[in-house]
Amino acid sequence: MKLMTLVRTAAATAATALAGSVAADPDGDWYRGLRKPGWQPPAIAFPVVWTALYADIAVSSAVALDGRDALETGGAATAQKIRDYRRALAVNLFLNAAWSWLFWRGRRPQLAAAECAVLTVSSADLVRRTYALNRGAGRSLAPYAVWCGFATALSTAIAKGNP
Repeated sequence: MKLMTLVRTAAATAATALAGSVAADPDGDWYRGLRKPGWQPPAIAFPVVWTALYADIAVSSAVALDGRDALETGGAATAQKIRDYRRALAVNLFLNAAWSWLFWRGRRPQLAAAECAVLTVSSADLVRRTYALNRGAGRSLAPYAVWCGFATALSTAIAKGNP
């Protein structure tokens, strides 16, 4: 993995985290007034999990983009896979940040839940693309898609509990 690739993927994920955190207001009256399912993790779990996942996205993506598996196969097909991967990563990170704006700032839990389902599909696709370029990086990124699936279930439960 090249250092500059890691710097770029880290900058992109940090920008995503910053964009999402600017919108979030977990201590606000609106959020505290929402009915939440009993299986929702404690508040401290979210920044801990997301910090680990953002680091995972940055490293796994950098490894996939510069990894030995991708470099060994080479050729035009791999170059196209890498271009497609960059686009998929950009879309995924946009969707990731957008959830916070829909849920927290927009106060639209139903719309945020639907968007989170799209994010989950995008995250699973990103894992698939990562695995195609570097199997180890793809396996490492799998928890991201799993967490997004959990986030979809949680967002949906909050949306249903607060029509």
